[in-house]
Parts: sequence; structure tokens; C-alpha cells
Amino acid sequence: MVKRVHQPREDAEFDFILRMSAAPVLAYFTGTWPKAIEPSRAMDLVMGDIAEAYAGRLTVVRTDITRCPLTTGRYGITGAPSYVLLREGEAVAVAVGTGLLSVAEARQFLDDRL
Repeated sequence: MVKRVHQPREDAEFDFILRMSAAPVLAYFTGTWPKAIEPSRAMDLVMGDIAEAYAGRLTVVRTDITRCPLTTGRYGITGAPSYVLLREGEAVAVAVGTGLLSVAEARQFLDDRL
């Protein structure tokens, strides 16, 4: 995975990343249960490309639903993969259970909102 994708190990670390980012944050939520593993891995590749393309304009955070349950609940995440675009800590766009996004779809999701 690209180094530009942050991977918090717990809710407090997610909150720290959110506070420290001057740019909007795209949190994508992944899971470790059997049906979520492959889609989550596929999204790692897409989000790595997004992190590279939007470097300096966007912070990308891979958020494991199991490791960050408070964060998951705060944004109403009920499945993986899901996506939340945050600006100054506030959700400006949420896509829950939408499935895999291609790089082009992820770019459209962002470009319509950044």
C-alpha cells in the first residue's frame, strides 16, 4: 500500500489524523470478515492511486471497522467498503455500502465535492 494512505490502529489515532490534517479527509472503511477481505484489498489499490493523485489536497485514511468502532458508529457505517469525505471533522459526503469504486468513480465522488 502507498505510504500516503494512513491506517489508524484505533479510534484515538483516527481522531488525531483528522485533527492534524489541513486538507479534507477521505476515510474509507474496510472489514476483516471473510466477505469483506477481498473488496477491502481491492479498494486499497484504488485509494492508493487516489492518495497519489490528490497528494497535498486530500488525506486518505484506511479505517478498519473492527479497530475503530466508535469512528464507524459516528459516521453511520454499516458495511464495507464505505466512504466518508470529511472537511474540518464534519462529514460532507457519505457513501455507505456502495461497493467497490473504480478510480474514475472515486475521482468523480471527490471532484463533485472538493
